[in-house]
Amino acid sequence: MRYIWMIFGLTSMALGTLGILLPLLPTVPFLLLAAFCFARSSERLHSWMLEHPTLGPPIHDWNENGAISLKAKRLATLSVVLVFGLSLALGLRPMILIIQAITLSCVMLFIWTRPNA
Repeated sequence: MRYIWMIFGLTSMALGTLGILLPLLPTVPFLLLAAFCFARSSERLHSWMLEHPTLGPPIHDWNENGAISLKAKRLATLSVVLVFGLSLALGLRPMILIIQAITLSCVMLFIWTRPNA
């Protein structure tokens, strides 16, 4: 079972790392999932993630206070605006735009109601 958790952890870590570079891919949820998986598969990787200068702080902020940094909130908002703007520019069907607007609004509501880290 440890190997399955390890595979999930490494996959989540890869997706979270890509999310640092790609604005449409969320970073912190994948890092939280990776930390969860590594806690069940590899204490060494779990410790490395928590102590990493870039990856560790958002995990600590979430674990300790359920908090998201103001910078992360702003980047998430910018990403949502860009994605929705792209959808408008591509001329997607109104029903798709409505579903997307509702979903993205719920995501933004969740993010902005979390405490600031």
